[in-house]
Amino acid sequence: MVKKNIIADLLADGSTHSQKVDVRNPIELQGEFGKNTLIFNFAAIHRTPGHPDYAYFETNIRGAENVCEFARKHGIENIVFTSSIAPYGAAEDLKTEETLPTPNTPYGISKLVAERIHREWAAEDSNRRLSIVRPGIVFGTGENGNMTRLYKALKKHKFAYAGRKDTIKACIYVKDLACVMLSMAENENADHIQLHNCCYYPSFTIERIANTMLKATGMKRRIPFIPHKPMMAAATICGLLGGLGLGICPARVKKLMISTNIDGQKLAKNYPLSYSLEEAFRDWYKDCEQKELI
Repeated sequence: MVKKNIIADLLADGSTHSQKVDVRNPIELQGEFGKNTLIFNFAAIHRTPGHPDYAYFETNIRGAENVCEFARKHGIENIVFTSSIAPYGAAEDLKTEETLPTPNTPYGISKLVAERIHREWAAEDSNRRLSIVRPGIVFGTGENGNMTRLYKALKKHKFAYAGRKDTIKACIYVKDLACVMLSMAENENADHIQLHNCCYYPSFTIERIANTMLKATGMKRRIPFIPHKPMMAAATICGLLGGLGLGICPARVKKLMISTNIDGQKLAKNYPLSYSLEEAFRDWYKDCEQKELI
């Protein structure tokens, strides 16, 4: 059977394998689909802070409904859904897959509801298979997110430990995450519905992450430490002045100070990662021709 990959995205480039789709609306795609089709549902509004509250619900919940309805319509029996660690809520306690979700942001709430929508789809037919992944910070080429901002801040001597050095930040390399998702989808011996936290085990502190990034990219930096109160005062002033081009605001600084203490032990047992943290940073750096992390 010939395999054909289709990227369905709001920003599709119009190429042979790309079709423009807005998951907030009923999904119509050109092509033949059926029980051997595999859906990877990545669609989401996710950056927090960054969007009005309704946007998270409109895209993440309606998107889940429309993706599952598309699967029903075409008899598709296998979906991989990328959720988030946000449904756990912000707290220092270690979270396993058995932890009761207590989301406290519109994004986290919308993702938990989206998980439930996918679970309902899977429960309708015993032949259906659902793989739910809850990734920590996903980093790698083209990420343009938290890890890229960390690298740029380190490079420009603009990064400081905000209030503490032991903040835990669960994370995973994008190449490992891609392999995990495909392995879960293809694992015929797995449970009908799978749920895995996707991050290193054990998770790393921000100090470990920053120092490993420096080592992997050959930078030499002394990272300053700024106590909580001065840091928040500076963030408030920067926020009032539009961030001064640093992307600093009180909400983002508070986020830096809260751990994402996620347990990846189940993942390490069932789908071991291929890259250590340093190997992942070195591989990312290599992909960027050892010039910078972008």
